[in-house]
Amino acid sequence: MDLGLKDKIIIVTGGAKGIGAAISAVLAEEGAIPVLIDRSESDNLRHLAHIEQSGGKGWQVTAELTEPEACSDAVKAITARFGRIDGLVNNAGINDGVGLESGGYEAFMRSLHRNLVHYYLIAHHAVPFLKKSKGAIVNISSKTAETGQGNTSAYAAANGGRNALTREWAVELLPFSVRVNAIVVAEAWTPHYESWINTFEDKENKLAGILAGIPLEKRMTTPREIAQTAAFLLSSKSSHTTGQLVHVDGGYVHLDRALK
Repeated sequence: MDLGLKDKIIIVTGGAKGIGAAISAVLAEEGAIPVLIDRSESDNLRHLAHIEQSGGKGWQVTAELTEPEACSDAVKAITARFGRIDGLVNNAGINDGVGLESGGYEAFMRSLHRNLVHYYLIAHHAVPFLKKSKGAIVNISSKTAETGQGNTSAYAAANGGRNALTREWAVELLPFSVRVNAIVVAEAWTPHYESWINTFEDKENKLAGILAGIPLEKRMTTPREIAQTAAFLLSSKSSHTTGQLVHVDGGYVHLDRALK
């Protein structure tokens, strides 16, 4: 299916690694021009080389998104080069384990800047251009906002904010035909997830227990499966879909994980 994304300029924050890398790669396959925003220029350039070797196009901006001015500067750099923005994927963030008892004010606020504030700021600076292009926003979110996880208060709160902003922006941008949706991720196999699994002494049993709780096929969601949904939500093929929290999670959140 041709998603009609050829030559569309689409920002992907955290677009060089993990889920973001998969999203930018799939967008390039569809003929879009993903613009990666990440703190590591070397990671950006490495992934761009992969995209170009596969026949795609892309660009990158190196920015530390926890710094508000960097968010503004990144969008300015993109619009100076391309003159437009057709889509935005807010994806950058990390489950940083700032708990209730184990955390504190400074750690909590740092986590919100790492995981939520830049979602707002990048969208804030990009929205005039998205209104002109009648573009779309996809926010990547996490099941922690709905299920809880334990010892990750800040990350759970950030994802609750991502979900709320998705609905709020969908309402605000209705008059301009700018659609806003979120993809809620549960158990997805990324380098960061693999690193977390490796912290356990009995990592094989830990992973087996997690897989047993995923209703559909007892396996992890792949980053590419999330990316393909993101590409669809950014495209005109989803032209009457807005304000939705789309769970790409093998039924993890909503199906009974006691199913045999």
